[in-house]
Amino acid sequence: MTKEYISLGLMSGTSMDGVDASIIQSDGETKHKVILDKYFEYPQRIYKNLTDLRDKINESKDLKKFLKEIKELEREITLFHSESVNQIIKETEINIDMIGFHGQTIFHKPEEQISKQLGDGNLLSQLIRKDVVYNFRENDLKNGGEGAPLTPIYHKILQKKFNTKPVTFINIGGIINRTTVDINGNLSAKDEGPGMCLIDKWIRNNTKKKYDENGNIAKSGKVNKVILEQYYNNFETSNSKKKSYDINDFDISFIRGLSLEDGAATLTSITTNVINSLFSENKLILDEKIILCGGGRKNKFLIHELKKNNNNIKIIDDYGVNGDFVESQAFAYLAIRCHLNLPISFPETTGCLKACTGGEIIKFT
Repeated sequence: MTKEYISLGLMSGTSMDGVDASIIQSDGETKHKVILDKYFEYPQRIYKNLTDLRDKINESKDLKKFLKEIKELEREITLFHSESVNQIIKETEINIDMIGFHGQTIFHKPEEQISKQLGDGNLLSQLIRKDVVYNFRENDLKNGGEGAPLTPIYHKILQKKFNTKPVTFINIGGIINRTTVDINGNLSAKDEGPGMCLIDKWIRNNTKKKYDENGNIAKSGKVNKVILEQYYNNFETSNSKKKSYDINDFDISFIRGLSLEDGAATLTSITTNVINSLFSENKLILDEKIILCGGGRKNKFLIHELKKNNNNIKIIDDYGVNGDFVESQAFAYLAIRCHLNLPISFPETTGCLKACTGGEIIKFT
């Protein structure tokens, strides 16, 4: 009988609004049970400091230029994560074996073998008195991969809930990433393009809101088809070979001059086009299950537009999985696999030369 571990995964995504925390029980392979999901919202100060810092870091040399700010914010982020973990431990009294600590991505440039996440694993381990697995992406980068996406091996576990193959998971976060589990159980995955990062930035820059709730602003606007076509053609030409993206790979300068509503409509249409292209280019089989995850699945206008093109699209929550916590659950699972020295990335997912494990393990002593 294989040993099962209790692992707590911590994930803060590109929205930078808070920390998703999930406790799972798993053997790191086929057995898996979700025990708890909980969200901790960042204070406005941390949210603003994070988004401001990310906007300053456009190339790798900026990591040195803003090193002092990065270190200060990394400590603050780590303290926030520790407070969240200690609250969970106090409230649940669950004996947690390890922590999967993703941290907060502020820069991702795989062609330079760089993927920078804020988060001090050593400090977190001391503060919560637990083993911590962090720095998940570096080993993949060293092995020729792009450091992302890392969730596909967890998607493969979730696929069993759907009792069918093939299944494709489309995670609409800041970036859209896709995982397909084919009829033989084989994985393939990649980032496909901009998800909510463009529309979120447009809303932040032009209103006091963080995002377009339910897509109501976009719904009231009109798509500028000329701008949309030009952008999408340029994107397809310049990005076809990439396996992963940073949100800094995209900007919103091309819609300057549009009204708030028309800009929102045009940017939302870019996201729908990226996903629709998966069907039109026969990357996905039209009768397979298409499962939407990530924050973008809550944008009702976006989902309405997507379903015009494919009625097989489903929301992951419809299958008893809370779509807000798939990635935090994934990093709890990845921590166990790292502990067991099992692979977390594969040539078919990140483009690494061979399947490899990852993560830096900090043992609490």
